[in-house]
Amino acid sequence: MSTAALPARRAPDSFAVLTMIVLCAIWGLQQVAIKSTNTALPPVFQAGLRSAMATVLVWGWARARGTPLFRDDGTLGAGLLAGILFASEFVCIFLGLTLTSASRMAVFLYTAPCFTALGLHWFVEGERMRRIQWAGIVVAFAGMTLAFADGFTRTHSGASHAATLAGVTGDALGVLGGIAWAATTVVVRATRLAHSSASKTLFYQLAVSAVVLLALAAGLGQMRVETVTPLAVISLGYQAIVVAFVSYLTWFWLLTRYIASRLSVFSFLTPLFGVTFGVLLLGESFSVRFLLAALLVLTGIALVNAPVRRVAA
Repeated sequence: MSTAALPARRAPDSFAVLTMIVLCAIWGLQQVAIKSTNTALPPVFQAGLRSAMATVLVWGWARARGTPLFRDDGTLGAGLLAGILFASEFVCIFLGLTLTSASRMAVFLYTAPCFTALGLHWFVEGERMRRIQWAGIVVAFAGMTLAFADGFTRTHSGASHAATLAGVTGDALGVLGGIAWAATTVVVRATRLAHSSASKTLFYQLAVSAVVLLALAAGLGQMRVETVTPLAVISLGYQAIVVAFVSYLTWFWLLTRYIASRLSVFSFLTPLFGVTFGVLLLGESFSVRFLLAALLVLTGIALVNAPVRRVAA
């Protein structure tokens, strides 16, 4: 269904709010699931399998609903670009989680809304940022800078110089993942993909990323399984079925019915869930400085996604 046929979007009701909270919890748990599986499946291979499994599910869903995925509608170029950017995002996430904690990855990755706002400001007409959004970006970037500074101080808390450098590299990959995620969003919003069905847009991202990631895994010698454990199977199933298939389609469905800016404000909950799950399930810890940095990032995200207050003429 094209966006031209979509009903008028409304403010989120209690159902939408509850659904967004559940989605944020699902996305926050994703980093924990990836990190817990890295010992069983090499990271890039794991990412490729995730995308391949979800591609099949989305294809089946679209076929069952009669949604065309292979009709020539002028979206191929944009779809390939979105898929490559999507693959780049998950290369950064999966490799980054071998170097840094799930808690830190959640915070750095979810700077994406700030980069998205910048990209839309430059490339999409009608998406000019307001003062409150600029303020949010400044606050979020200040938090990101403080979080990086905290990463460098790990040497003084007993970590070796090599471990500290590895951790900071993982943090940087989290930011690069956020930039790739934002670039994917801008491509979707600024091209003909904006008028494509949610299933087709998601199919492009998953199918192209599956090919790219599996080819990269083969080139890196990662096409292997270290150990098969129940945790690894459950984690991979969670990533492919719950995250990449169910949650993404649910998110796109919400966007067809509710005001996007009002939904996006909930994105600050995802890193909050990510940090919480990292501490509770992986036993991760963080400093007071990192906690302050995370709060600054969350505040910045909330400001960037603040709803527009329109004044009647």
